[in-house]
Amino acid sequence: MTALVGRAIYAGEGAGTALVSSAPISFFGGVDLDTAVIVEKGHPLEGECLAGRVLVFPRGTGSTVGSFALLRLARDGRGPAALVMAACDTTVAVGAIIAEIPCVDRIELDRIAAGTRVTVRGAEVHLEPAAP
Repeated sequence: MTALVGRAIYAGEGAGTALVSSAPISFFGGVDLDTAVIVEKGHPLEGECLAGRVLVFPRGTGSTVGSFALLRLARDGRGPAALVMAACDTTVAVGAIIAEIPCVDRIELDRIAAGTRVTVRGAEVHLEPAAP
């Protein structure tokens, strides 16, 4: 198992399969809040559901309403298990904190492959290779 250490934005524990994006994500307008499916046209993760997965992405983008979009997803049981980022922006930070979604940044994203089992504990990101 590999461990990466970053900065805890919201220290908690969450685990799931990595959903990895090379592009920023807007939670308000880019994610269908009723299904947790990424709907932004042309986004690398378009059509993927983020519910219960560890979302690995460079940063958030878009309106500050994205914080409340994360809260709604979490309250409805469709939020990500954790957020792993290169650089956390204010909108995602506030969303993670109010929704109590474990969030860590300052992580080298190219070290995490899609399908990897990821466990976030505080500032630590533990990686287990995907099963063959």
